[in-house]
Amino acid sequence: MAHAGFPNGIGKTACEIAEDLKEDNDEDRRLIIELDKRPIGEMSYGRVGEDTVEIGIKICDFSEHDKGYGKILLSMLIISLFEDMGYKKVILDTNANNKRAQHVYEELGFRKLQVRENSWRNQLGELQSSIDYEMYLEDFVNFAK
Repeated sequence: MAHAGFPNGIGKTACEIAEDLKEDNDEDRRLIIELDKRPIGEMSYGRVGEDTVEIGIKICDFSEHDKGYGKILLSMLIISLFEDMGYKKVILDTNANNKRAQHVYEELGFRKLQVRENSWRNQLGELQSSIDYEMYLEDFVNFAK
């Protein structure tokens, strides 16, 4: 999780995460990403306005990076959010150091809104910057076809 600003991990046990997952609902949900029946990461979405949803994704298993899974899985999630759930806008943010994520988001059609310089501190007390993105249906480039 260092690439996302958490060099010491998120500090939760598997049991704590399992308890947290019980709180999910149709407007706020975390999804486990599995490959060959083993967890490799997670995606999430949460309503932040009547027509707006915020998403996130983490491929935590580094051996599965750079294989295109993130782009395909995000495409599938975004299609569902627009077409099945009726959202009009999808937003997200990412650590400014996470160049891999920025590349994927921009390939999918997300537009960079702003860079928030030194907007938060990581677990080591180091200032971190983040980038805000948004997408409307007409911006979306579908890689899940």
